[in-house]
Amino acid sequence: MDEAIQVDPLMDLGGHIAGSLGSAVLAQDVAYGELTLTVERDSIVKVATFLRDDSRCRFISMVDVCGVDYPERDERFEVVYHFMSPHLNQRIRVKLSADDMHPVPSITSVFRGADWFEREAYDLYGVLFSGHPDLRRILTDYGFDGHPLRKDFPTTGFVEVRYDEERKRVVYEPVKLMQEFRSFDYLSPWEGTDYVLPGDEKAKQ
Repeated sequence: MDEAIQVDPLMDLGGHIAGSLGSAVLAQDVAYGELTLTVERDSIVKVATFLRDDSRCRFISMVDVCGVDYPERDERFEVVYHFMSPHLNQRIRVKLSADDMHPVPSITSVFRGADWFEREAYDLYGVLFSGHPDLRRILTDYGFDGHPLRKDFPTTGFVEVRYDEERKRVVYEPVKLMQEFRSFDYLSPWEGTDYVLPGDEKAKQ
């Protein structure tokens, strides 16, 4: 199928959404066969409501909410929303920028299913959501230090957990590595090396 035939309806839909929402939509693009909108952070509830209720959209199903970390940016996080429209048989991706100081408005008033996903983004990245009914950690322990999916979070974490038979309870201890991390070059031992392996000299005779 001609790629232009697939892309044009998405661009047309993007133009309709951007024209209706005005300054709330900062950019639109078609990526990986889906329409992607970049929106203003404080307008996400307005955008989500429009996508759900507009007769040309009807994105009535919220698929997920997730985070992406770009430590080099001033607003290091992107919060990414995916919605689906069974009526159009299409999906849409909505992105916004955020940091760990200024909260993103929760869309739980529009899609109740966002509750779990926003808690995940808070737990794993530290993205705050204002208006969320129960913004607590959901995957890590309540005493967990830091947010494990940030790019600058140490691979080993800060503490390790084990069950102590003597104390009859779970205990937290500093991480103890039995050996250092090793780096592998994944080269085949028979090719790609700049040295002669023992026995190879016989193959050339």
